[in-house]
Amino acid sequence: MDKSSTQEKSSPIVVGLDIGTTKICAIVGRRSKNGKIEVLGIGKAESAGVTRGVVSNIDKTVQGITTAVEIAGTQSNVEIRVVNVGIAGQHIKSLQHRGLITRRDLQSEISRKDIDKLIEDMYNLVMPPGEEIIHVLPQEFTVDSEPGIKDPIGMAGVRLEANFHIISGQVTAIKNIVKCVNKAHLESQELILEPLASSESVLSDEEKEAGVVLVDIGGGTTDVAIFHEGIIRHTAVIPFGGNSVTEDIREGCSVMRNIAEQLKVRFGSALAEENKENEIVCVPGLRGREPKEISIKNLAYVIQARMEEIVEHVYYEIKSSGYEKKLIAGVVITGGGAQLKHLPQMVEFVTGLDCRVGYPNEHLAKNEHLPKNIYEELQSPTFATGIGLLIKGIQKMEYIGEVQQPTEVKVDKTKYTEDKKFGLFGKILESGKKFIKDDIKDEDFLK
Repeated sequence: MDKSSTQEKSSPIVVGLDIGTTKICAIVGRRSKNGKIEVLGIGKAESAGVTRGVVSNIDKTVQGITTAVEIAGTQSNVEIRVVNVGIAGQHIKSLQHRGLITRRDLQSEISRKDIDKLIEDMYNLVMPPGEEIIHVLPQEFTVDSEPGIKDPIGMAGVRLEANFHIISGQVTAIKNIVKCVNKAHLESQELILEPLASSESVLSDEEKEAGVVLVDIGGGTTDVAIFHEGIIRHTAVIPFGGNSVTEDIREGCSVMRNIAEQLKVRFGSALAEENKENEIVCVPGLRGREPKEISIKNLAYVIQARMEEIVEHVYYEIKSSGYEKKLIAGVVITGGGAQLKHLPQMVEFVTGLDCRVGYPNEHLAKNEHLPKNIYEELQSPTFATGIGLLIKGIQKMEYIGEVQQPTEVKVDKTKYTEDKKFGLFGKILESGKKFIKDDIKDEDFLK
């Protein structure tokens, strides 16, 4: 089927909601005719109720979500009801697991339904108390003892096995995010791990195939995702980010927090040796006090100490993943923290891998209705996660459209929406399926 014709027919409008530590950002968009992402509107609000990627104040977070969604809705002229929400935080864990199913129907080839069944089984894994599965990501498949198969659809086989990368999070942290979204009179279509979303917007397929580390340096957390041969191999969330640097400047230079943030953004550098000795910046004093003089080199020493710690954490994750020697494409840094001067050089120095800054602009289509300054702002690494959530949401909607099984579409696969999965009629259909003959389809019952 021609891809462009399907996009022209049904290009669903989707919303990505990035609930970050420093900002809450809602991005409305759809897939354009040439397959890129067309952003229709964007709303930003200050995030006062999130600490290190986890909701710490529900009311303030709800307020931020409502403001961001209202701005995005007005700009795009869309009534926003359903959003794709990003999740991060130190509580995120990842593990590897292997699953298998034995197929009863030997006449037909392996279908999407078999893979979905295998993935569904993984959601039933017994997790430690207080933890819940967020994502189940298939890696390589094995069909009848034939290993290393990327896509088994269409193959003949009885025994279907797969290695899975399973990402879990704390039930309470997940519930708090969902509660905030619901209190803002919205529904969450899907919870998406933020490094996965960011990787969607800034990494190319070639980089994922060659082996690459994505490092998303946000305000409260630094997210890490490692890809090799096109498959996600390792994920981690480090509980330090740009805010940690700001706090260090506040204490190290004895200035107010807002001035520390401005110093970091305008004069900050990750390598002190790259700055001259005699460069001084003047900071206004408090209420009639004398202005304060701060050496830019000293400021860089403060920033360098914290950034070295964050990059060392990232390097530890790279080493513990076992893929250190297989990362041909090196490191891609994104997020607001990636805009710090001389950071790529520091990352290369600490890890010994090539490094570039990831911008989400290669997936964006130009929208004539968006003001030019907003379109340019969208190309900043700050919006990598928001645009990634939008891309993930569009992929999900297109997948649902392809499958076209209205009774089996799930809002989300985690426990908190288990009761939303089917209405009563859907449950009756589901339980009665085994008595329905093969030639009668579910659609006949739904007419």
